[in-house]
Amino acid sequence: MKLSRDLALKIAFVIDEFVPPIIRDTKGFMYLPMRFLFGKMAKVFWEFKDKAPYLSEDDYIKLYKQIDPFLIKRATCLNNACITKITNSIKGNTVLEAGCGNGFLAQKIASKNYRVTGTDILVEKDIKKANPKIKFVKANIEHLPFKDKSFDTVICTHTLEHVQNIYHAIKELRRVTKSRLIVIVPKQKPYKFTFDLHLHFFPHIHSLVTIMNFDRNLKRKSVCKNLNGDLYYQEDSPSKTARAK
Repeated sequence: MKLSRDLALKIAFVIDEFVPPIIRDTKGFMYLPMRFLFGKMAKVFWEFKDKAPYLSEDDYIKLYKQIDPFLIKRATCLNNACITKITNSIKGNTVLEAGCGNGFLAQKIASKNYRVTGTDILVEKDIKKANPKIKFVKANIEHLPFKDKSFDTVICTHTLEHVQNIYHAIKELRRVTKSRLIVIVPKQKPYKFTFDLHLHFFPHIHSLVTIMNFDRNLKRKSVCKNLNGDLYYQEDSPSKTARAK
């Protein structure tokens, strides 16, 4: 099934905001729509949040491979406002997209003559063939195979909500960032039964800011805003001058 991100956000807003939580977060209410969307895989979505925290990394990847054919298909999980903001906010020439998915955003950035690397736990061969200018690396965001400060700008969109160890993932993103880190997550209430495999939820701007600021020793200039239903977070690494003070 194909569904644009902007339309999906509108549908999710109606379901999450106008249906009382005591009804919305029950298997009885979600049974029919989830069976319609995912067929026999609906059970995986019902049980995901109970089982995912205890899965090994290999089993976690196997789970995603198993359900990938049943996921809602769209060109990108990003809405148009986020795409515009990201492409206008890149610093430097080297860019890493951690959690690149089908390569949609990486391709758009590469078309602007940036040197782009994309990583994901699943990287299909046809994506590599279709984007020869982009370096694709199969990797888990929780342990990126790059040296410290390898990329001027690091971008991570619609990925942190999926990871098992979100704090480790954030540390890795910061470790490989030289100048600017950009993170996008869905603005979403923490329901158990959702149309996605999310472990972490960000219903408000402060929900994301609190997670990103878990290390109080870091002094970084940051901004976070709601862009049409997704949360956009941006932080800049301190300059050499600032660190010397």
